[in-house]
Amino acid sequence: MTLTADRPVRTVPPKKPRKGGRQGREALLLMLPALVPVLVFSVGPLLYGIFLAFTDARSGRNAVTSFVGLSNFGDLLSDGDFWVSFRIGMIWAVSVTVLQFLASLGLALLLNQEMRFRGFARVLAMVPWAMPPVVIGLMWRLVYHPDAGILNSMLGTEIDWLNDFSIALPAVIVVGIWTGMPQTTVVLLAGLQSVPKELYEAVEVDGAGVWRRFWSITLPQLRPVIVAITSLDFVWNINQFGLVYVLTQGGPGGQTRLPMLFAYEEAFRYGFFGYAATLGVAIVIVVLAVLGVYLWRQMREAS
Repeated sequence: MTLTADRPVRTVPPKKPRKGGRQGREALLLMLPALVPVLVFSVGPLLYGIFLAFTDARSGRNAVTSFVGLSNFGDLLSDGDFWVSFRIGMIWAVSVTVLQFLASLGLALLLNQEMRFRGFARVLAMVPWAMPPVVIGLMWRLVYHPDAGILNSMLGTEIDWLNDFSIALPAVIVVGIWTGMPQTTVVLLAGLQSVPKELYEAVEVDGAGVWRRFWSITLPQLRPVIVAITSLDFVWNINQFGLVYVLTQGGPGGQTRLPMLFAYEEAFRYGFFGYAATLGVAIVIVVLAVLGVYLWRQMREAS
């Protein structure tokens, strides 16, 4: 009698139906309610603006629009008023971005310390963020008022801050710094709170002082946050319109006419929609180029 062991039968599990395509379609359907407004109100106007940049579109009920190719860009490069506005815009954007970052970093370091009423101080620092640009502009117009302004009352002067050719742009830059500080402070404060405390404890054992801890631990740990927030601040500042328009409307004598104010005047004061759209496209190209170089250098240093 021989004993034979039953050999187990190898069973092949049934193939599971692939759900990738179905899940992708379901995800797309769920995203449609959010994508449609983005396409209609963001991508659509962007594409239409790019199209207008290559036309001679003008205001008027019976105005005929024709394709002019790169003619608008050639006119823009030879427009002296544009280059003056571009120079003012770069001074504004760089000054506000740098000074706003330095002020926000100091405020974030202060709000990160253990102190009484820290929560109230953090809320108070966010007040400018909750105010619309128009309200901020009107409020600062009262602050800068030559006769009834609080600034002249405190200094005992009679300076017309927003109508003086030599100080109008610096006065507007101060308002831009004050306006943009809250969001920059929030981002930097979040970055400070994410730094591991063990790093500070380790260097304190070695006898590191406050400045050494700041340069050796805080700044390197904040580098990704700094790159991100300063890049966003530069984009927001170079595209600023409402705040400066309420403050000075580009005056006095064009001393505060930022590129977006220049585009606004070309479109809605003179009716050159195609030329104004060309300016918008040119600013986008310049911003992308500047940010590309800046981010490339930061990533190179980090690596």
